[in-house]
Amino acid sequence: MSSRPPAHSLSFEIKSASLPLVSFVLKSADITLLAQDLQTRLGDTPDFFDNDPVLVDLQHLDDQAGPLDLPALVQLLRSFRMNPVALRPNNAAHESAAILAGLFLTTEARTLPPNPVTHEVVREVEVIREVVREVASGGSAMVVDKPLRSGQHVYAKGRDLVMLAMVNPGAEIMADGHIHVYAPLRGKAIAGAKGDTSARIFTNSLEAELLSIAGVYRTSDAPLPKEVAGKAAQVWLADDKLVMLAL
Repeated sequence: MSSRPPAHSLSFEIKSASLPLVSFVLKSADITLLAQDLQTRLGDTPDFFDNDPVLVDLQHLDDQAGPLDLPALVQLLRSFRMNPVALRPNNAAHESAAILAGLFLTTEARTLPPNPVTHEVVREVEVIREVVREVASGGSAMVVDKPLRSGQHVYAKGRDLVMLAMVNPGAEIMADGHIHVYAPLRGKAIAGAKGDTSARIFTNSLEAELLSIAGVYRTSDAPLPKEVAGKAAQVWLADDKLVMLAL
């Protein structure tokens, strides 16, 4: 009696997938200007992107802006650790350039509002460069109870960050929500990292090298007002300006 040979098991499967993308909405075709603006916005936070997939959206690019050097734009974005994978064109020339650049085309894109909850799909909570012990808080905030040394970087994705120890010069803390530092803040603090303009920074002693909320920056090149320097303070965003108030 012969037996049937086992059915061959395929070495792969094909399934539908939904990939979260960062949308880079282009408003100028001037690559030099774009490079300058990217350096101003991201130069102080080289780890803001970590090869995140990017949709290049040209829908808001004025037809009078002139020709766009798409390969140069792709290289520029890659230099800031973005990974362009798709293009939303606004004319046939862009479609042809996208194909040559190896980008897939899309005519539809839905932009999510700047809410920390919607950014759950963007990046997992992570500690970059060096592991820092995280304390289980039973809530939604990320809590870190060890001091951060120069070169250490902590990112609380999609939630608030609570620091129970000092953030030393050269260290960087980042959160999609609020940042609370119950100790001196002497390094860099970036709240609302994915665009939440309602985010705030709180600290027992404001001595930061850099403060940022939703992409609006203030560096140590501009001295902190004497009313808040070295004091308990909060920082928030109003009319695209950072406002500081002693607590």
